[in-house]
Amino acid sequence: MTPRIEDRPQMSVEEFEELERHAPETVSLEFVNGKVVVKPVPDGNHSEIVAWLQRLCMQHRPELWLHAERGLQTERYRKGRAKPDGVLVPVGSFKGHGEWSVTDSALMAVEVTSYDSDAGRRDRVEKPDGYAAADIPVYLLIDRDDCSVTVFTDPQGGRYRQQVNRPFGATVKLPDPVNITLDTEPLKELVD
Repeated sequence: MTPRIEDRPQMSVEEFEELERHAPETVSLEFVNGKVVVKPVPDGNHSEIVAWLQRLCMQHRPELWLHAERGLQTERYRKGRAKPDGVLVPVGSFKGHGEWSVTDSALMAVEVTSYDSDAGRRDRVEKPDGYAAADIPVYLLIDRDDCSVTVFTDPQGGRYRQQVNRPFGATVKLPDPVNITLDTEPLKELVD
């Protein structure tokens, strides 16, 4: 069966990587489901949320580091390219890597929603599928639109089989292999 036009990638992964290398610093490009996606530059509260999570990870799991905006090869057969707001790995995991790392050492991917029209589809649907297909054990979505935290786990067949959603202010358990409990009360102060 011939793929439908909307299912065909806009370009090859190699063409995307070349385009991304020449993009201005004011934009961040990703290649999600065969389409080029322009990721907005984070606002101050977005950056503060990532910094809050970095501090917590460092306090509770000093042998790990939450890298911000690290390029990952995602989706089936590593045909996607994503720059999650955070990716949690053992310290030193990206040593010697180029711009786009395989996800073998990734324990968790993190996205914080931005205030743009594509955030819902990108962060709530496309990113979980790409991270699950790349076998990242935990995907943490910090959703500023509905003031909630969603933890996706148990990746199988390109989908996360488990999903737990809690409002900002709740205690949220990030299961193994992350094994950190978050008090999300501070997130209430970081919503625009």
